[in-house]
Amino acid sequence: MGVMSPAIAPERTEQADSATTTGPRRAWQTVVWNDPVNLMSYVVHVFREYFGYPRPDAERLMLAVHHDGHAVVAEGAREQMELHVRAMHDYGLWATVREAP
Repeated sequence: MGVMSPAIAPERTEQADSATTTGPRRAWQTVVWNDPVNLMSYVVHVFREYFGYPRPDAERLMLAVHHDGHAVVAEGAREQMELHVRAMHDYGLWATVREAP
């Protein structure tokens, strides 16, 4: 049996460490899309119940969905936006996640 040499750990570089720790965190958005199924009052109800928006904000976002075809209803970390999209789907709304422009 031969003699085993000790394993050598790879060198860490400062450049790689700084790139992973100081890079800007990108924001993501939850976008709700217009659909021909849900009533406007139901969309307001969902925005108030799930996001906790006051009625005027929920109505403004619902009108953006209705007139513009979509509205950004939340912005933050991607994982949180994915949870919001899943919740919107559970409510029967069409929603997607996108990177903030």
